[in-house]
Amino acid sequence: MESIFGEPPPSSLSGSIDNQSMPQDLKLSTADMDGKESFAGLTHIGSKGEAQMVDVSLKDISKRVAIARGKVILGRKVFDLVSANQMGKGDVLSVAKLAGICGAKQTSNLIPLCHNINLTHVRVDLALNPQYFSVEIEGKAASGGKTGVEMEALTAVTVAGPTVF
Repeated sequence: MESIFGEPPPSSLSGSIDNQSMPQDLKLSTADMDGKESFAGLTHIGSKGEAQMVDVSLKDISKRVAIARGKVILGRKVFDLVSANQMGKGDVLSVAKLAGICGAKQTSNLIPLCHNINLTHVRVDLALNPQYFSVEIEGKAASGGKTGVEMEALTAVTVAGPTVF
């Protein structure tokens, strides 16, 4: 792997997150004190465990901003081609930027139960990182509304990433 993709990421990034390594107040559970399943606090799950869309009609309108980041590791050869804008498919970074913006605008069509919101701004920045032969991606989404824009920022990065690759 190293010869193609450069240095592997630190081992602390691999594996899954388990409740044992989380601070006590962040541990995830659906069981109440008696060990019975409880869905209190899970806003997209109804009292009987069914999926539901959150009602935000009573929330106040406020400015919402979210930023998400990601990294696509390309390997030296592809990184050099992208850096020199010599990829056969054209200007990879410009196309990925547009793809990320379009992705943010389509979030509610891609993620079930996600509200269709009026975005006031989406920004996607891509930067070459020669140390890791990678492209760093940052997506920012903003809205003046009743629900957050975290999903839109994440979707911007999620769509831009595979477009780079």
